[in-house]
Order: sequence, then structure tokens, then C-alpha cells
Amino acid sequence: MEITEKENGNILVVSIAGRLTADCADQFKRHMNSALAAHDKIVLNLGGMEYVDSTGLGAMVFILQKLSDEGGRLVLACLQPKPRIVFNITKAYKIFEIFDSVDAAIGAING
Repeated sequence: MEITEKENGNILVVSIAGRLTADCADQFKRHMNSALAAHDKIVLNLGGMEYVDSTGLGAMVFILQKLSDEGGRLVLACLQPKPRIVFNITKAYKIFEIFDSVDAAIGAING
């Protein structure tokens, strides 16, 4: 898994590439906790995420809850077909705001 960041005004766009699975979920949480210290609006760009397992999804839910508890907002963008299957099976799409593009996600989070 590779994580990159780019600021877009007051929003942090965090891009995930590769697989978000049990072996890297802690790395993801550490990275995101660091990002939360400086940003309260985050877009997760999942365009490069090939796969997510239940542990990776759990890490995403943890970050969503933590940011929500602190008055922030996390939205997802560019969810790919294989990870989307996991979101559909687990019904995670009911708790995350998911947008087709980063631009749409940024527009919504600023809205």
C-alpha cells in the first residue's frame, strides 16, 4: 500500500494505492491519525486501491468515526469495482459518503 497526500485549500486529499489489508491497516491508521491532527476535512481518493479486506475496511471506519467525533468530515472518492464488492457485501456504503470523482467529493465536503 502506498499513501500520498495533496492539499486542496482546507481539504486534505489522501490517495491510497495498492491493497488495504490486515498487514498494512495499522500503517494506514497511523498515517491518518497524523493527518487528523492538522485537518478536519479529508477526501480519501481510492482510485488506486485495488482491494480492501475487512481489517482495512475496519481501519477506514475507525478513522471515519474519529473524525466525526471531532467535528470533521471524511468522504470517499473513486471507489473501484473490487473494493466496491466488499462495500456492498458489508453495506459499508451506508456509513460512508462515496463520490465518483475527487472533484465531486471536494465539492460536497465544501458544500
